[in-house]
Amino acid sequence: MIGDIFFELSVRSVKLNFTRSLLASIGIVIGVVAISTMGMLGTNMSLQVEDQLSASANTIVITADAIRMGPPGMSGSSSSSSSSGISKTQLNKIRTAVGENGTVIPLYSTSTQFTSGNIQGRGTIYGMNPSDVNEFLTIGNGTNIAGINEALVGLTLATSMGIDVGDRIKISSASEGPPTNNTASASRATITVVGIIDPRGTTSDSVSTDNGIVVSKEWYTAQYGGKDQYTQVNVLANEVDQIDEIEEQIESAVNTDKKKQSLRISDASSQLDTISSTLETLTLFCLAIGGISLVVAAVSIFNVMMMSVNERVQEIGILLSIGTETGEVRRMFLYEAFILGILGAGLGGLMSVVIGYSVVDAMIGTTEFFFMPASILYVPIGMIVGLVVCVISGLYPAWRASNMDPIDALRND
Repeated sequence: MIGDIFFELSVRSVKLNFTRSLLASIGIVIGVVAISTMGMLGTNMSLQVEDQLSASANTIVITADAIRMGPPGMSGSSSSSSSSGISKTQLNKIRTAVGENGTVIPLYSTSTQFTSGNIQGRGTIYGMNPSDVNEFLTIGNGTNIAGINEALVGLTLATSMGIDVGDRIKISSASEGPPTNNTASASRATITVVGIIDPRGTTSDSVSTDNGIVVSKEWYTAQYGGKDQYTQVNVLANEVDQIDEIEEQIESAVNTDKKKQSLRISDASSQLDTISSTLETLTLFCLAIGGISLVVAAVSIFNVMMMSVNERVQEIGILLSIGTETGEVRRMFLYEAFILGILGAGLGGLMSVVIGYSVVDAMIGTTEFFFMPASILYVPIGMIVGLVVCVISGLYPAWRASNMDPIDALRND
């Protein structure tokens, strides 16, 4: 290409109309940036979710098909049956099925309102056996639950509401749920924070303690009822490669009678597939939006190339009249489209790294996966797509120039 007289003519044309060529290339720049940035954003989201779910890859989640929307007696609660959670009988079957291959952790949960000082908030409250807490959560500050009125608070919630160890929280909605035994009293609606839970992020078990409160199962059932009707049961497998075997054993133990309420069994891999599929669809949608800008850029490049052909009609006529082949004339204009594509794609690639990095940091909060191959690959992909679009936009103008009649071209004023 370098040293080709027709390439030199193309470079000369771009230089003579540099401002116009640059403005046309900006469309390609925008398209490349849009495609690369959207692709990197979607990929970084997927990689982050995959990384977070891998931390709980050994967790099996068991839930009832009939999910209770709130504790019995609370406004807005609903249940499709009188037994809408996982019963104690089912829990015992799960424990037997798991045996020594893992740890079984049952828990209760519901969304609730609470007050700390003068600040009101809303989050999820979990009821657990205190002995299971250290198996399931990490306490970054403070101690584990010891008394019935003690609680742990997620770091996100503690930070947003200014909660510290020793503070007291009033569970405002506790009075809406009638106590189920004589141990419940109005004073139980106030709990004391004894520990702050380290962040868990996105996990496969759907337990979001970052913005939640963990209390003992005795406190929970005293306030909300539903004793021995667990919201879900988590099984922490000793070995990841045992998960399939454990799931089959649990399935055989608890889902034998199809007429009765069955339990849903899932793990990180199944949830990861669902989330990944959703993120892939979102990424493709974003890429399609970015592709629209390339369509606009293609129209701009097409217009510039047609203007270049119209302005150089006599030059084309001279070239054809002295024996220049039509393919060489066509190549001259394709070179020009290629140069515009190189300018736009090159500048777009550089800007994609800077803008993409900023967007990923702002939208996701971390750039840990930004320079991984699966993410950064979208930069050359965007550049190649932009270059191809530019060359395609120059095909018709190049064909039109090469098929001019030399005599008519020389007559053109």
